[in-house]
Amino acid sequence: MGAPKNGGLRLLFDRRLRLEFRGAKITTYAGLLAVRELDEMMGLTDMAADLIEDKRTGKNIQHQVSGLLRQSVYARLAGYEDTNDHEGLSRDPAMRAVIGKRALERTAASSGTVSRFETEILTQEQNIDALATLNSGWVSKAVSLSLAKEVILDIDSSESPVHGNQEGSAYNGHLLKPKSRQYLPLRHLAVVPLRVCLALEDAPSVHVHW
Repeated sequence: MGAPKNGGLRLLFDRRLRLEFRGAKITTYAGLLAVRELDEMMGLTDMAADLIEDKRTGKNIQHQVSGLLRQSVYARLAGYEDTNDHEGLSRDPAMRAVIGKRALERTAASSGTVSRFETEILTQEQNIDALATLNSGWVSKAVSLSLAKEVILDIDSSESPVHGNQEGSAYNGHLLKPKSRQYLPLRHLAVVPLRVCLALEDAPSVHVHW
């Protein structure tokens, strides 16, 4: 971001946008602009969009894959998982700004368009396989842009005991109960970036603290 002398903050991903306080024009999702700035710097959504095969052949395609993917992801970041919510989100100024291009000029995609994107395009076998490679691609990108020599994943768990070998559970020796197994789904999610970092040349050392 840049701070011009006349006030407001310019956004790097779209220099036409400037953050200013105007009480008459309010959006609930201004925090998405900061995420979009990081996305632009690292090229995360563009990397994913390049992997997705779009078989649409119509002449009236109004929303490109990158915009649809960004809208789908950013809506979830805003707390909306149901595609029905996109009818209202498509007109929100912050959501339109982070999607960019046509959304900024008019509106973002409708609920029906986003639904078809998620259920017809993303579910194609080749696209599922392509998206499965994103974890390693994104971690590699993050590592390449970082000057850190060490990464510490400090993950605390709440006390949520389980019985037997329930999926997503792990032993936690810090709790007082003997033979305590707790529900720790993040433990398994942390393995992905850990494995990727260990496989990368010149990658920072990774330590996981529980």
